[in-house]
Parts: sequence; C-alpha cells; structure tokens
Amino acid sequence: MTKEKTQRKEFIEAISVLQWVLSFLFLGVACLILMVYLMFTSLWPLATLYFIWMVKDWYTPEKGGRRTTFVRKWKVWEHFRDYFPIKLVKTAELSPKKNYIFGIHPHGIMSAGGFACFSTEACGFAEEFPGVKSTLATLAGLFKLPLFREYLMAAGLCPVSKTSLVHLLSKNGKGNAVVIVVGGAAESLSSSPGVNTVVMKQRKGFVRTALEFGADLVPVYSFGENELFQQVVFSEGSLGRRLQDLFKKITGFAPCLFVGERFVLLPYRTPVTTVVGSPISVPLKVMPTEEEVDHYHRLYMEALAKLFHEHKVSCGLSEDHKLQFI
Repeated sequence: MTKEKTQRKEFIEAISVLQWVLSFLFLGVACLILMVYLMFTSLWPLATLYFIWMVKDWYTPEKGGRRTTFVRKWKVWEHFRDYFPIKLVKTAELSPKKNYIFGIHPHGIMSAGGFACFSTEACGFAEEFPGVKSTLATLAGLFKLPLFREYLMAAGLCPVSKTSLVHLLSKNGKGNAVVIVVGGAAESLSSSPGVNTVVMKQRKGFVRTALEFGADLVPVYSFGENELFQQVVFSEGSLGRRLQDLFKKITGFAPCLFVGERFVLLPYRTPVTTVVGSPISVPLKVMPTEEEVDHYHRLYMEALAKLFHEHKVSCGLSEDHKLQFI
C-alpha cells in the first residue's frame, strides 16, 4: 500500500522541481549578467580573476569536467525524483569493462528523466550498473557561461562535442556511459502529451562515434517524458515554427512555448519511467564506411522500437500505441 504524501512533502517536492526548472531556463543567463555587472562594481578584481581563471580552464569540460559525488547526491534530487515520480528500469547487465553510448528518447521539454537518472544518484544508476559511470551530454555553449559551467560540471554533465566524446570514450578508461539526447532541440519542438515521436532517421553521428571507438550502443526510452508539459506545437512551415527553427539554428536551444500544472512552470505530476535497453555490440572501426554506419543505425532503431513496444503497456500506454520515427 502506497503511503500518502504529507502536504509538507509535496511542497518540498514542488520547490525542488521549481528550482530545477528555473535553473534550466534562467540560471545560465543570470550567472553571465551577474559576472558582467560585477565588472562595473568595486568587486571587479574578483570578477576579473574569475574570467582569467575561466580562460585557463576553458577546455576542462571537454576533458571530463569536475564531477562531484556531493552535488550528484544532494537530497534535493530525491525530492525532485519523488515529485513525478521518476523510475529507472534495467533490462540487461552492462559490463564495466566496456564503454557505451546511451541514446535517450524522447527529449521532451527539459529531459527530466534523463537528468534524474544519469546526472544525479537519486534513481540508483550506480547500484543498478556497478562499475559504469554515466555522463549526460548537453549543449556545448552552456559551458561557456561563467559560474553556470561549474554547476554543470559538478553534476557530471559534459559538452556534446566530438572532442568531449573522444576523451570519454578513449582517454578515460573503461566503464563510461555517455548519454546523448539524440533528438536534441528539434525533438523538443514535437513534444506533446500523447505523442511518441523521435527524431532519428538522419541522426547518425552518435553511431559513427560508437564505431570509431568500439563503444556499444544502448537505446533508452523515457516513458511519460512528453506528458510533463502542454506545448503549443506550430505546424511545419508556419511563421511560429520558422522563428523557432531560426532561434535553434543560432543558439542550439529551441524556444518551446509550454505550460505546466501550476505556476505555469511546474510540470504535471506524471510518472516517468526511464527504461535502459540491452546493449548492441559495436565493433571498432577507426574509419567506418557509410554502409557500416547505416547498418548499425538501422539495428539501433530496431532495438529502440522493440524496447518501446515491450514496455509501453507496463508504462501506461495502450497496446496499439505507435512509436513514430522522423
């Protein structure tokens, strides 16, 4: 029998999620504005020293960063997990003697499932996959924002850049699981309740990287991710979509028009189940051919579809629900 939550517990969960949403949307810009502002105050020497140090430290995010267990185990992440709640499901063993590229789908608005499962210890990834270290890859531009970059690195995030992936898959030993939200910003624009659409057909870069370093591919699906917010979805070719695509092209970030359950920004309390599929064995091919990339890309799409259909009913979807690839 499930124990009912107290009002205090629900309030703490809501605050925990709200701080995450506000951090996702505004913290990076706020940190940049703060540091620029300090340059015009009596504290300018402090800001100057930080900027000098930041220049010297510029490439650290692409060399594994500075992840800290302290930040990943903050109690706030447990309240964050419980709000929805978010659950991690394991379907196969992963050897700590190999490296992996996890492709997580769908992006949703903010990838709450991916963050909770792979950038915090709240969902028990380390216990489920002993010896395997997860690293969530995100927009490289975020690591150019002062102060905010330190927060991201402390949580174990890394830039989704070739240099960063090369380091994690070839210079950081074994037992690395690099988690990539394959559909990216383009997929977030299709996020809507009741819709399970993934942007995959032309996304082959992660497969090529897996072949170049012999990293096994692991499909991951977060059921419920698209249910967390209502979004105004503009049709292809409309003025709204063209403006969104232009902004995405310039910044890499998609400006979604969304609304949540309360205070506009709080997502709906909908369960999110992040299912980690079985690894697809990938050979080492330093110079993979297009045929090899296409072959493993096809195997990955088939494995993702199989994972979706095997778990959709237990995760609250109907038997006839389809997964759409675009």
